[in-house]
Amino acid sequence: MQFIGEHLLPGELGHFFAILSFAASLVAMIAYIQSTRTENPEEKNSWRRLARAAFITDIVAVFVVIGTLYFLISSHYYEYFYVWSHSSNEMQRRFLLAGFWESSEGSFLLWTFWNCVLGLVLMRMSGKWEAPVMSVLSFAQLCLASMIVGIYFSSAKFGTNPFILMRQFEAGAPIFSDPHYLQSPVMQDGRGLNPLLQNYWMVIHPPVLFLGFASTIVPFAYAIAALWQREYKEWIKPALPWALFSAAVLGTGIMMGAAWAYESLTFGGFWAWDPVENASMVPWLVMICGIHTLLAYKSTGHSGRITFAFFILAFLLILYSTFLTRSGILGDTSVHSFTDLGMNTQLALFLFVFVIPSLLLFIVRYKDIPSIKAEEAVDSREFWMFVGALILFLSAVYVIAFTSIPVYDKLFNKKTAPPEDVLYAYNKVMILVLIVIALLTGITQYLKYKKTATGFRKLLLPSVIALAVAALVLGFGHFDYLKYGQGYLIAIYVAVASAVFAVVANLSYIWVAYKGKLKNAGASVAHIGFGLMLLGILISTSKKTVISQNTSGIVIPGLTDAKGKPEDPTENLTLVKNLDFRLANYRVTYTGDSAGGPKDAKVYYRLHFTSPNEDFAIYPDAFINPKGQEGILANPASKHYLDRDVFVYLTSLPNRSSTDDTSTFRDHALKPGDTLFYSKGLMILNRIVHGTDGREGIDAGLGDSVFTADITVHAMDSSLYRARPVLVVQNGRLAYYPDTVMSQSLILRFAGATAKGITLGTRESASVMDFVTIKAYVFPYINLLWLGTMVMAAGLVMSVVRRVRRG
Repeated sequence: MQFIGEHLLPGELGHFFAILSFAASLVAMIAYIQSTRTENPEEKNSWRRLARAAFITDIVAVFVVIGTLYFLISSHYYEYFYVWSHSSNEMQRRFLLAGFWESSEGSFLLWTFWNCVLGLVLMRMSGKWEAPVMSVLSFAQLCLASMIVGIYFSSAKFGTNPFILMRQFEAGAPIFSDPHYLQSPVMQDGRGLNPLLQNYWMVIHPPVLFLGFASTIVPFAYAIAALWQREYKEWIKPALPWALFSAAVLGTGIMMGAAWAYESLTFGGFWAWDPVENASMVPWLVMICGIHTLLAYKSTGHSGRITFAFFILAFLLILYSTFLTRSGILGDTSVHSFTDLGMNTQLALFLFVFVIPSLLLFIVRYKDIPSIKAEEAVDSREFWMFVGALILFLSAVYVIAFTSIPVYDKLFNKKTAPPEDVLYAYNKVMILVLIVIALLTGITQYLKYKKTATGFRKLLLPSVIALAVAALVLGFGHFDYLKYGQGYLIAIYVAVASAVFAVVANLSYIWVAYKGKLKNAGASVAHIGFGLMLLGILISTSKKTVISQNTSGIVIPGLTDAKGKPEDPTENLTLVKNLDFRLANYRVTYTGDSAGGPKDAKVYYRLHFTSPNEDFAIYPDAFINPKGQEGILANPASKHYLDRDVFVYLTSLPNRSSTDDTSTFRDHALKPGDTLFYSKGLMILNRIVHGTDGREGIDAGLGDSVFTADITVHAMDSSLYRARPVLVVQNGRLAYYPDTVMSQSLILRFAGATAKGITLGTRESASVMDFVTIKAYVFPYINLLWLGTMVMAAGLVMSVVRRVRRG
């Protein structure tokens, strides 16, 4: 059957070049291996020329595949399954890239793209190491190309083809029996991108993260090449800048993901110890271990064997994280994992074709790696660098072991119960690790390799300054985080002091050792960034405060957080439209909503904040879950200050199926005992109470006058309800705390006092009233976290530049 309107040529072209990429990377790998093995210079150069030609062919093929797939997405050719699954007519053009790498095929292409770029640089810069290093990278390219080649050997599927047509993917569906199926309404639009991913961070975060993933292969390749060629010292100089570069980019990519989570997800933070977050962080920790032991190995000869192990494990853990996130095995424990594409066997093979040869080579060459039998001196830099690396590595093992519980359960058919508090299970260990690491980043800089003749005297002044600064921070910071008891609070105090020490000690070292010149102080700058990050984490999380206490008296049943756990109703404030409510030091009013635009499916809700010193609006957005499940999907909004963020997201919305509410308040003069009728019954003012009458969430000081109207509402169905609107007089200003009888769509406001009674404002709605329910936090000094991330990355880049300039 000939189908009308299909654009087949781009897909056929893209698939051809995907197969060409696989073939070219295979040729490049074989040629580079032959160039490495042969001793004849002329033959070596001949194989290298062939390998370069093949790798450049691979690069061209990858670029064509990427360009073709993006062309299909941007052209909205919905006859292709990938286009239909990850784009729609309503998607803004800036999010088309996010749709491109939303799925496994696109992310593999992104990874392959960065391997191409890294390969070009290595061909130009790696000199005599080109052949063995590029052999490893070409093998990785071959494995990645196999993931998107999309061909079958007998009944075995080999990769997934991003250019497969809808009628091929859903073969047998009735719609495809019509040659004009593309004219069907079903084919006029795609499924689109998850609205939570329609965020600018999802355009810039994945490319940086995948450059970090891809770059870990270069130190790994140098380590393998050194073991392969038995050159155990010569690889250090070229490998070190690449390791620093990888740590900088991967760390930045991870923290970009944290920033996306902070701005787009509603768990109220930037890190949730999600398995996918952990799987990306663990290789970075191991890479940091490898950098420090490589520096010790370079200067003293100590820690050579463990350095090889660290760089090998860092890349293998990247592959393991790829298996975890794309196999679907974390589907029940992570909100980030990809859908199972039926490629678990191939993903496992991808992992083991690197694990087995690399570890076997390391074991075989282990005894040949130079090792100094004499132990390091306790007052030497290399000793404490090794201690720090070992502690950091053990923490990585702890995190990946916890993260791998689903794998263990799958392999052994178990059902391991997770800890009651997953966050605490990680935090109670990691806070101790970070204390030690923070102290070592301050101390180790002052030590010399092999032996420190002057002892620790130079540390005296920065230690005194750090203690003084830490005392000020802790004294005026009012740290009272007692959720996990006094012992954990003490650990927070010590961690804050350790982070301050790391910053002060490294600032001092820049002044003492480098005379204030930063160009050679990359390590100290990176350590300062780490200390600032740690301070930002500790302060913002331990002093995070919920400010959305329920002052409206309206309780929405069934509220759940981002992980499906029940929300505390006292921490969720329901805002009735055009009524102002107290929110910490602000008065906040929900004034309305607006659609995002013709290509933005989200609805933005305007929350107007006022205080004696400022007036602003923020716009959290939300939408009903498109999968038909109960609840909403929400994106937070924040007001950023230098010293804090006010962070707000929506937890409940009204049913908009009925007509909009246009009613207004009507004022009535009442005295105790009076009856007032409304459309569904009557209400009686029982008494006027001086005080809150037991109602919670009223913000009143010692000098304020508080009055509560005690009202009984009698509905026509014989139901009785109690309402307690509150009036607070604060320095001559009136603050209203209305009360609502939700089932009657009735809002009561204590609007003022008269000579004989009160003025009661009533508002009825012919439909369900217009409201939003919000949860709001204050994150103190969270900007220290983002500043520290940038400073640490800058320090690592400075170290890269310095190493490259030194040849």
